[in-house]
Amino acid sequence: MIHVVLHPDRVLCGLAANPALPADLVDRLITLAATTPDRTLADDLAAELTDRDDLTPSQVRALFADVDDASRPESALTLLERGEGRPDLARRLAADPDPWLRGRLAACPDLPDDVVRRLAEDRDPEVVAELALAAPPDLAAALAHHPHTTVRRAVAANDRTPPDVLLALLAGDALPTGDTLPPAGACPVCERHTMPYEHGQDCEFPDCPALPGTVCSGEHETARHHITANALAHPATPAALAARFADHPAVPPRAELAARTDLPPEVYRRLATDPVRWVRSTLAENPAIDEDVIRILAEDESSDVTGPLTDHPRLPLDVLTRLAVRGRSHPVLVPRIAAASPAEVAQLAASPIPAVRMLVAERRDLPPAVRDALAADPDAKVLKAIAPHPGLPEPLLRAMLARHGVRVAARMATNPDASPALLTDLAHHRPPVRTALRAIASHPAAPLPALTACLEDRQARPIAAAHPSLPPTLLTELIGDPVPHVAEVAAANPALPIPLARALLTQLTPPT
Repeated sequence: MIHVVLHPDRVLCGLAANPALPADLVDRLITLAATTPDRTLADDLAAELTDRDDLTPSQVRALFADVDDASRPESALTLLERGEGRPDLARRLAADPDPWLRGRLAACPDLPDDVVRRLAEDRDPEVVAELALAAPPDLAAALAHHPHTTVRRAVAANDRTPPDVLLALLAGDALPTGDTLPPAGACPVCERHTMPYEHGQDCEFPDCPALPGTVCSGEHETARHHITANALAHPATPAALAARFADHPAVPPRAELAARTDLPPEVYRRLATDPVRWVRSTLAENPAIDEDVIRILAEDESSDVTGPLTDHPRLPLDVLTRLAVRGRSHPVLVPRIAAASPAEVAQLAASPIPAVRMLVAERRDLPPAVRDALAADPDAKVLKAIAPHPGLPEPLLRAMLARHGVRVAARMATNPDASPALLTDLAHHRPPVRTALRAIASHPAAPLPALTACLEDRQARPIAAAHPSLPPTLLTELIGDPVPHVAEVAAANPALPIPLARALLTQLTPPT
């Protein structure tokens, strides 16, 4: 029996999330969730229990048996989001005064028709927009006529919006077609400000959703540009039509075009010299651009453009080498390196440029000879990249640690083949390497001496509390931890002995 539990609600929620909890204890927690007068605890328990993948249909019904209680809207919404709620719950929430709850309801599947109609006429455009994001074709077409631009923007983003409706949304901005919609009547700017208005940094409304530079002169200019952008990003908008917007005066439509993968090459070349960095950086991530466009972007002065370009799968190796010298130093395997041939791997690993050797060292399928050669590299950045490689002999790992210590310890701790002895030494390294402790705390091979050191670190402690190798005595201690999250994680640990879980439930729940 644990005599001191400082955070009983957190421990109960941890137990509710514990995957090893037997069915009878799950039933006891379901009963507690349904009967406790503490609505916050009830909703927290319901949320944890709902996430379990072992609940039976009868347990689900029992868990939500009392969601008719008006004080439990969160539980009602959880059930409706699962597609298991009753129509009367949806009708009650559709009339709730809280627009946030109505918005969540609008995103639920399989709502009754009368509830959908009510939400479509909701006084809050954000609620209607939630409905519009996933509305079926007929409803999306109807909501495209909504007077607020927020709703029309959601319609344009809906994958189920019919092509003719998308054309009408585009026609309202720049295309003279036969299909038109009535002019929008409001946008997030003009409903708060006197027109004409340009949104600046000093907005009087702290919760205003508009970004600096947003404009409305009564024509909802910026909002219409975002509607156009969403329609251009829509897969049902023909590429030939979308290409006609490459010179649009607003940035969002051009940025969405830069992300499309079906445009003619000349459109991509035009966007590669766009004056706005956002457009060029978006284009740099586009897998459809050809080598000519890649080389144009590689000369860009902004790292926001050349950084994403480094990840391009069709990047020529000579361009990659130039970008590596200029580029990032954080560990990542770039697609072109992942696709390199054995001959290219050998060439890259022998490069005189440490940044290039670092890139190839991020591969986790290197031939042993290449792997071991990189593990003896004189540059610490290369060693950090190769340190997590599986199969590295322990003498090489220890030699790396002896030469560079804290610079390689954290990534070495993520090596899946690190031995318990090495993990223990890393955990007791002086000075301590806190990032290494966090990695060790979740390492499957971490032994108790290493985990004990992790438990002494504030950030590693909650990670270590979840480790399945912790003994019952330590888990018992952690359940009484003064930090609520640590206590909750310990209670959720599948290594928690079932008798201890039973004792906790007996201690923390009232007798039935």
